[in-house]
Amino acid sequence: MIIILYLSVALIAIAFLILVISLTKTLTAVKVTLESVSETLDGLENQLKGVTGETTMLLHKTNALAEDIQQKTEKLETVVDGIQGVGHAVQGVGNTVSDLNSSLQKVTRSVSSAVVRNEDKIIQIVQWGTALKELKDKWTDKKKTRDKKKDSQSEVVIHTQQLEGGRG
Repeated sequence: MIIILYLSVALIAIAFLILVISLTKTLTAVKVTLESVSETLDGLENQLKGVTGETTMLLHKTNALAEDIQQKTEKLETVVDGIQGVGHAVQGVGNTVSDLNSSLQKVTRSVSSAVVRNEDKIIQIVQWGTALKELKDKWTDKKKTRDKKKDSQSEVVIHTQQLEGGRG
């Protein structure tokens, strides 16, 4: 029985030795794996530093673009306000032209109705004006004729005097 006990202890020792050797191999493999993971994490950390720098630069550029867009939007709002002002001014001019047009139409209607009402009087005035013009023209013609006769008589007198003065 002691032999069985010795054999059992020897078997346990061999099993324990196999267990220790297996654990050693496993721990060595785990160590290699952890070192590989550590190297990978170091590489990722370096890459993240680069990405973080680029992200920071991109964020600054994005902020600058946002400010630029804000400024341009404000300028565009100023332009839009100016265009609205021009639009209101044009609308005001349009209203003024419409008012002027309606006023002219009213005046035209009133003049037209006055002409229709006073048509007979206008005809008489035109006839009287024509008659007066004819009288004036006749009077002017008579006056010119009289002046020509006086001029020709004075020329005859002047010629006569020159002739008499030349003989004497």
